[in-house]
Amino acid sequence: MKVAIIFGSQSDKKVMKKGVELLEEFGIEYKAMVLSAHRVPEKLLEEIKKLEEENFECIIAGAGLAAHLPGVIASHTILPVIGVPINASLGGLDSLLSILQMPKSVPVATVGIDNSFNAAMLSVEILALKYPDIKEKLKNYRKNMKENFIRDYEKGVDFGE
Repeated sequence: MKVAIIFGSQSDKKVMKKGVELLEEFGIEYKAMVLSAHRVPEKLLEEIKKLEEENFECIIAGAGLAAHLPGVIASHTILPVIGVPINASLGGLDSLLSILQMPKSVPVATVGIDNSFNAAMLSVEILALKYPDIKEKLKNYRKNMKENFIRDYEKGVDFGE
């Protein structure tokens, strides 16, 4: 069970790190790389082919500005691609719309702006369909999340903290 994480610039590492941390929490192997759909398209295609050959099961792709990277990846593989729009300008709306508006039959699942955590969570959910241990970890994660929320709710709100 392996997830690839591809993003267009070294400056995107901070945004993508939250997703990496979640994959690590679930014990999911990942490979992260900086590639550009515009600057090194041949290298990107080479890496996509390698990911398929190495049995990766999902790709998280972060991109800002024109944000073509997730769509280009999706056009060259049948692996699920989850796009993370990165706020590089216009509050990230340009990236969000670029990733979200893929043509029919070449979808990219799209999460919120700068939300690599949710992209990784979606990867976990996809893998949980196939791997019982991940499914169990996900159930426990959700159970703990709810218990923590209820515990905090029962404490009430104290504005004096």
